[in-house]
Amino acid sequence: MDLRLSPTTLPSTVRPGLVPKNAAAQIAGNTPGSFSGALKSALGEVSAAQNEATRLQREVQLDNPKVSLEETMVAIQKAQIGFQATLHVRNRMVQAYTDIMNMQV
Repeated sequence: MDLRLSPTTLPSTVRPGLVPKNAAAQIAGNTPGSFSGALKSALGEVSAAQNEATRLQREVQLDNPKVSLEETMVAIQKAQIGFQATLHVRNRMVQAYTDIMNMQV
């Protein structure tokens, strides 16, 4: 999983009530370097690793000589580590949201 984020900034000369055309796209997460784009990409990579591990498991169970048990076990471990990392990120994000919602204004 590669989570390189490019910085995106809004212009500092925005007057209240006026939003540049590209700012709405940046806020909505439609830009290539956005947080939501990186998160979707990471989730896609985790899903692909799980699908690959499942495919390799099936091939080993069907006694395919081209697929080794070692390769399958490594793919399973990669998928498991990716899933655990995703779960931790989700838990941190939920905790941060809860903390923000409990702040007094």
